[in-house]
Amino acid sequence: MAIEIPTGLTPELVPLSWLLGTWTGHGRLGEGDADSGYFTQTATFAANGLPYLQYTAETWLTDEDGTVLRPLAVETGFWQLDRTLNDADGGPGLVPADIVPALRTADDVEVLRNADGGFDIMATIVHPGGISELYYGSIKGPQIQLSTDAVMRGAGSKDYKAATRIFGLVNGDLYWRWDAAAQGKSLEAHASAALHKVA
Repeated sequence: MAIEIPTGLTPELVPLSWLLGTWTGHGRLGEGDADSGYFTQTATFAANGLPYLQYTAETWLTDEDGTVLRPLAVETGFWQLDRTLNDADGGPGLVPADIVPALRTADDVEVLRNADGGFDIMATIVHPGGISELYYGSIKGPQIQLSTDAVMRGAGSKDYKAATRIFGLVNGDLYWRWDAAAQGKSLEAHASAALHKVA
């Protein structure tokens, strides 16, 4: 599957452009062994002209045959290159940017390559129940590795300490795995899935 880069895309989103679109598919909870539950998920990555991707994923618990049993989870967030922001960038809040986009050419983005030939990235993901994750990691071609730098929990939230996530494009499908340290346990398999791009 060829990766198509939309015209007019903010230059610094080009490394993330293969994520753009809506993806849907099935996955397994935990290690994916005989006792692990099943789910279906729809995830969307969208660009709006600013230097980040908007991310939303909705997940439903299913039986082994894929019949939806009930809603399972929803998460939303923002994915972007990890770089120092300056006056050309907007924020915080509604403070307007001086220039949109701050990085205007491929050469401006190219200087951000890391020592491994990829790019450092950051993702903020928010969950119901008062939990917000701040991930740092890297993207190299169609592969992403993320680890939490911080997990913020509300006073009444369930225990959740850390997580890692990996994503990869394999034969046009988006494969992902999420490991989490939660409910008093150390980092272990939380879920994994294979998602197909919706035309």
